[in-house]
Amino acid sequence: MIAPDFGAVRAARAADPAAIATALAGRARRPLLRGDNRLLILAADHPARGALGVRDDDMAMADRYELLRRLDEALRHPHVDGFLGTPDLVEDLTLLGALEGKIVVGSMNRGGLKSAVFEMDDRFTAYDTNAIRDANLDAAKVLVRINLRDVGSVATLAAAANAVSEAARRQLPILIEPFMSEWVDGAIRNDLSTDAVIQSIAIASALGSTSAYSWLKLPVVPDMARVMRSTTLPTLLLGGDPRGDAEETYASWQSALALPGVRGLVVGRALLYPKDGDVNAAVSRAAELVHG
Repeated sequence: MIAPDFGAVRAARAADPAAIATALAGRARRPLLRGDNRLLILAADHPARGALGVRDDDMAMADRYELLRRLDEALRHPHVDGFLGTPDLVEDLTLLGALEGKIVVGSMNRGGLKSAVFEMDDRFTAYDTNAIRDANLDAAKVLVRINLRDVGSVATLAAAANAVSEAARRQLPILIEPFMSEWVDGAIRNDLSTDAVIQSIAIASALGSTSAYSWLKLPVVPDMARVMRSTTLPTLLLGGDPRGDAEETYASWQSALALPGVRGLVVGRALLYPKDGDVNAAVSRAAELVHG
C-alpha cells in the first residue's frame, strides 16, 4: 500500500492554501445512492468536540497522521461509500486524494465540547450549508442532543431546524443525529433506551420547514424494529463507542440492517481503531454486512 503523502499536505497548507478549494472543486463525485441503495460511511468528527478517546485510551485519536493513515486505508476499500467529518479532515483527505469518487458529508455543529459546562449548547462551529455547497460536498450532518432540563437545548433545536430548512432549499441531504440527553454527575449521558430514541426521532423528524431531504442517524438499541416503525425517514445506523465484544456489535448491526428503512452504517472508531488493529479486516466485515 502506498503511504499517504503528508509532505504534500503540509506544503499545500503552508504555501498554497488555495489548492484546497481547487482540489475540492475538482473532486470526482458520485450519486448518493446507487446499486443496492445502501451506504457504508466512515465518520471522524469526534476530535472537533475534544473527544479523542477510544476504549480505555483517552488520547487514541490525538495523532493526526495516524488517524489520516487509518482513514486513507479504510477509504481505499471499494465498498466504503464515503466519509463524514469536519472541514480540517475533509480538506486533508481531499489533498491526499482519498475522497475521489466518495460521498462526503460535512459535520456542522461541534461546539458542545465534551465535558464542558456548556456541552449542551451544540453551536454550529464547523460547516454551514453554504460552505458545504461551496466545498462541493454531498450532504450535511447535524447533532441534536435534547436535554429537557438544560436551556441550551432550545438554541440547538432552533439552529438545527434552520440548518434543515437551509439544506432543503439547496436540495442537500441532511443527516440528523438525535438523542434524548441528561446531566449525570457533571457529564452528559445519552439515553439509549428504546422509548427515548423513539421520542428523539419524533422531535427530530419535525425540524425545519420540510423533511424532504432529512435522513436520520440513529444508535442501535434494543427493539430496533419498534424504533424503525416510528419513522419513514431513510436511516443510517451509527457505530457508537467501540466497547464490549466486537462479535456482539456486528450481530446487532446485522439484525438492524435487515429492517425496512435502514440504509446502512455510519461508523468511526469501531472500524478505524479495532481492538486487534486490523483496519482493513474491520472495514471488510462492515462492508459485507452493508453490501452483502
